[in-house]
Amino acid sequence: MGNRETATRSFKLKQFLSLHYPLFAVLIAFFMVSISLGPYTNGDTQWEMDAVEGVLNTGLPYANGYLMDQPPVGFYLQALWFTAFGVSIANGVFLVTLFGVGCVALVYGLGTLFYGRTAGFFAALMFAFSPWHLILSRTFLIDTQCLFFSLLGMFVGLLALKRGSFRLFLLSALVFAVAFNTKLYAVFSLIPILIFLYQAKRTQPKNFAIWLAAFAVPVLISSVIWYEIITASDLYAIFLHTDFSVPIPDLANPTPFFATNFLVSYGLGWFFLDAVILSGVFSLWQRQLFRDFRLSDATCVVVIVCVLCVNIILGAILDLKAPFLNTIKYSYQALPFFSLLAAAIVTKSSALFKASRLSIGLKKHLFVGLTAFAVSLVTAAIFYNMYFVHLFSTWEYLIFKVDPNINVGYSLFNFQAISADSPLMFLQYLGFALALSGALWVSRNKIMLSLKKIHVVL
Repeated sequence: MGNRETATRSFKLKQFLSLHYPLFAVLIAFFMVSISLGPYTNGDTQWEMDAVEGVLNTGLPYANGYLMDQPPVGFYLQALWFTAFGVSIANGVFLVTLFGVGCVALVYGLGTLFYGRTAGFFAALMFAFSPWHLILSRTFLIDTQCLFFSLLGMFVGLLALKRGSFRLFLLSALVFAVAFNTKLYAVFSLIPILIFLYQAKRTQPKNFAIWLAAFAVPVLISSVIWYEIITASDLYAIFLHTDFSVPIPDLANPTPFFATNFLVSYGLGWFFLDAVILSGVFSLWQRQLFRDFRLSDATCVVVIVCVLCVNIILGAILDLKAPFLNTIKYSYQALPFFSLLAAAIVTKSSALFKASRLSIGLKKHLFVGLTAFAVSLVTAAIFYNMYFVHLFSTWEYLIFKVDPNINVGYSLFNFQAISADSPLMFLQYLGFALALSGALWVSRNKIMLSLKKIHVVL
């Protein structure tokens, strides 16, 4: 009896590791690689450090004698962390990195809900090793905390709608309230929740209204408590942030392409963006084949468009300095959805390859060729971004230009840049290898099948 129980446990453990090894590989690899970058600092990080010290000294996030014009949750979480582990930028950045790891796990969860487990893994992999996410995960800013709670609220909310659980939906409302009171960018996480809520309750207007009202209560109450009671201001203070009042300096002439320049040159790269575009083209071209992905695709596109449009309107049309120079922060909420849409091409190309077996002639060759091209594009995007992560880890100064012709953009300093002979460089390479092993594990069956076909041909 004992041997049978031991064998059963061993089988379950192997099954668990087989199923979840790719996710664990990416999470551990992300942490290993992130340690080799930064910490990154600039005026914003010092300002937020002062606010956290203000919480420790006065109970409120004061920086240079002024109450921070940001929601408070991120500063209080850092203050709690400092109380336990000591006050330093390094300790604060370590907490941000942990939130960054959590974001990777949540992108995997959302990808699994949207497109299935395989796409979830590749979404997590592409998200984790985008220089965009890695750099912000090594910078003492509240943006990564905000993204974590935004993704957590979305994941719990979509899971609640899938299960029809009102209690779980209320939990997602509480998490959203935390996200919104960390940074206002969390408002974009409402888009997927509203889309899926409408999809689930569109034939039940009364239930839709009840669920929507219940979701709004926690964020309204928490905002009133902070702005009306604790800080003795009013709810209009939410919109009185200096980001919405300081104009762009004369040396820069904003165009609507400043955000896309960041995406191409720094945030994602052409291979990543091409994968996103091709994923959308696949769905438009083969609408019947990918009909199950319509809602997920539409959700990703709507979030991306909304985030970028708000950033462009604030920066290029209203001529505001922060949205123009800080695209790395203002468009950050779109990164998970870029990753989801790009990674979906793996699942779509697999379906396209299966469809090729039922096709003949030119159509068959077209399907096979597009499948190979799509997989190559995702592979190129991953290696391309890993290369730039490696490159950035050796630089002491980064500037994310909004225009390739002028030296203006969001800048960061890295006073602990590593060199080729640094032990951290070895750790970085090991992290890359571990992440790629997860990708090989996910693809092992398809690789073995391809090898068998090659063997038969030979």
